[in-house]
Amino acid sequence: MGMARFLASRLLKGVVVLFAIAVLNFFLIRAAPGDPAAVMAGEAGAADAQFLQQLREQFGLDRSIPYQLGVYLKGYATLDLGYSYRQQRSVAAVVGERLPATLLLTGAAFIISLALGSLLGILAAARAGRWSDSLITTAALVFYATPLFWIALMSQIVFALKLGWVPNVGYETIGAHYTGLARALDIASHLVLPALTLGLFFTALYARMMRASMLEIAGADFIKTARAKGLRPSVITRRHIARNAILPIVTLAGLQAGQLVGGAVLTETVFAWPGIGRLMFEALVQRDYAVLLGVFFVCSAMVVLFNIVTDLVYRVADPRIEAA
Repeated sequence: MGMARFLASRLLKGVVVLFAIAVLNFFLIRAAPGDPAAVMAGEAGAADAQFLQQLREQFGLDRSIPYQLGVYLKGYATLDLGYSYRQQRSVAAVVGERLPATLLLTGAAFIISLALGSLLGILAAARAGRWSDSLITTAALVFYATPLFWIALMSQIVFALKLGWVPNVGYETIGAHYTGLARALDIASHLVLPALTLGLFFTALYARMMRASMLEIAGADFIKTARAKGLRPSVITRRHIARNAILPIVTLAGLQAGQLVGGAVLTETVFAWPGIGRLMFEALVQRDYAVLLGVFFVCSAMVVLFNIVTDLVYRVADPRIEAA
């Protein structure tokens, strides 16, 4: 199967998955208790019946469920995510304003976890059975078993409040009005704690996976042949073992994309990082269903897109793999 056909197949499957997720989200939100019109009007209960009926007519809440679903899907097909009555803006504008911060956080956490996890896994496998191997595998297990929110809170207390090395919360220093490089460095300093917190959790997973994959491949016949030819151990490890061991890590990265986005919700909430994860929490508290649906859809699209990219990378890295 050619690359173009492979990509078209993955994109088509991604569209089908997004369609199914959109329908599921629609019915889950509709199953929530309470009158959506009353939620839009506010919790004070000051809205009269006439105003509530006006809201139902304006947003089509007085129409049948199939009609509402059709309007909902038609809007999403044209990237019209609806309107937030709470914020008096389109959902696309609200989510689009927060999305770059989430992409920055998840991108940094992914790079940290993949690079550091792979490196630690290689070091552990190269020193299998020694104290350094035990140290790395034990530390990885501890980090993976520790709740993410506890790591976030402890990192705030130790590195921000006690040592004062990095800022505690936020995206940038309020009132500083930095520009250019100064602003970029300010944002980077605020990014350190949330990115490391989210990244270390997945670093532990990648390190253990890389170690196991390295040890498995080290016993393969082609590795024994390379040793018999007299190749240096460093060359065998770098060019043959590590290169083949990274393939399961690529697959694992795709599978963990959803968990990475989910972890961003907690991380952004703890560190007051203004991304769509924190927006989801705020919308949930305010019962802003339109924004919740928009965030769900965007998060789903991110996971689907990440998995498509993972499939492409895997296919390029290992041409023997043919699409099913």
